[in-house]
Amino acid sequence: MKQSDRQAPDRAPGSGGVRPDTGSGPARDGRTERGRRTREKIADAMLSLLDDGETQFPADRVAERAGVSRRLVFHHFADMGQLQDTAIARRLDQLAARIGPLPTEGPRGTRVAALVEQRARILEWITPARLTMMRLDNPSERVEFATRQVLDFARRRLAEVFAEELDRLSGNRRADLLNGLDAVTTWGAWYHWRSSGLDPEAARRTMQSTVHALLAVTDGEPAPDPAGPAAT
Repeated sequence: MKQSDRQAPDRAPGSGGVRPDTGSGPARDGRTERGRRTREKIADAMLSLLDDGETQFPADRVAERAGVSRRLVFHHFADMGQLQDTAIARRLDQLAARIGPLPTEGPRGTRVAALVEQRARILEWITPARLTMMRLDNPSERVEFATRQVLDFARRRLAEVFAEELDRLSGNRRADLLNGLDAVTTWGAWYHWRSSGLDPEAARRTMQSTVHALLAVTDGEPAPDPAGPAAT
């Protein structure tokens, strides 16, 4: 994905480089809202190209998909790098909207089913964009940072949902179980199952069975003491 060298590495997505509206009152408010909608339309156009498998995003192509002029693209964004960052931030917002709370207490079967349903739905949704990102020659630091953020969040969520089982183990055994759970509930495993011919429902069942099998290693282990170690 090409981006200008003028893009500042610490610029917040969607902020720097956008020309502010001037004036005041209702007219300014109307221009501000129209500008916001136009920026979102342009960012969504880039995401649409990404979902379609495009790996290059020239301004003319993005403008055509958005139904605006090339000039309007650069009216709202300093360069294509800033547009890329805004589009990535928007996709992260869309992803966050699909992530609801998960149970961290209660029967294991309920917790596993809830986590797997959410993971399967999200992983299927992100597959087109994920495949495109793998083909990018020079992914930006923003893309790599955002990907790492998502993976780290997913791992923390696993540790929360299955704390009861993980806390029965310690040291390397606990780390190994968390690593295994992480491996079978992220996109790499999902794509392997889907590309091997499984439909989404079969892939979901496979993930659920695998998670249950991994967690079964904690059966028979003593439950953690909620009061912690006894005082001496």
